[in-house]
Amino acid sequence: MPIIDTHSHIFLEEFDADRQGVVERAAKAGINYHIFPNIDSSTSDRLLKISGESKNFYPLMGLHPTSVNSNLEEELKHVEKMLSTNTFWGIGEIGMDLYWDKTYIEQQKVAFRHQLKLAKKFKLPVAIHARNAFAEIFDIVDSEIDENLRGVFHCFTGTIDDYKRITGYKTFKVGIGGVVTYKNGGVDKLLPYMDTSLLLLETDSPYLSPVPMRGKRNEPFNLTYIVAKIAEVLGYSEQKVKEITFANAVELFNLPIM
Repeated sequence: MPIIDTHSHIFLEEFDADRQGVVERAAKAGINYHIFPNIDSSTSDRLLKISGESKNFYPLMGLHPTSVNSNLEEELKHVEKMLSTNTFWGIGEIGMDLYWDKTYIEQQKVAFRHQLKLAKKFKLPVAIHARNAFAEIFDIVDSEIDENLRGVFHCFTGTIDDYKRITGYKTFKVGIGGVVTYKNGGVDKLLPYMDTSLLLLETDSPYLSPVPMRGKRNEPFNLTYIVAKIAEVLGYSEQKVKEITFANAVELFNLPIM
């Protein structure tokens, strides 16, 4: 059963020296499809270039919250231009991040809301980055939610109440990555209470490597450890985890694969 890494940044320069090897190593483990969320205008050209190298690469376009600063207007115009002139499978990576810096919190809110509106306009799913900002994100989603707004809360690390808030929207899934393998990550404790029809697999490569690769550059192959952990926690076979998450990803991103 093929696996889809629904959130990977292997188009970035961290993989320029061995990208082909990374992709081949993943393919041997059945990880054949990769979804690439953008960062900002400085990464969009290489995003398109690398995505064009394989029919199994699916790019998303968006402005990452940690790239939001005083040139917000230019960045958002760039996102709109790219969406109007290229094919993308979603809008991302968007959201809010108040962990590193709160200097541009109001600009982050503007960027997030604007890109949610773009998602509805272009009828594309969103990949939401939420770090130390669930309350702010929920406030904005609450005011924008309708039948055309759907997506995934990527790298979910929230509480059970956050999860319930997300499921209340009826159109959002949650991404499960390396944190599920961390002793004090907390995600493994919440898994038994989650609806499996809402789960997606992701690495966030090159970040958030799972145990036993923690501390090293993350790569799509490491989804094998994430699948194993999910199967262990839920008492499922790894095959069942792969089948469920594959169907979920194809459905959300409307991928042309079976």
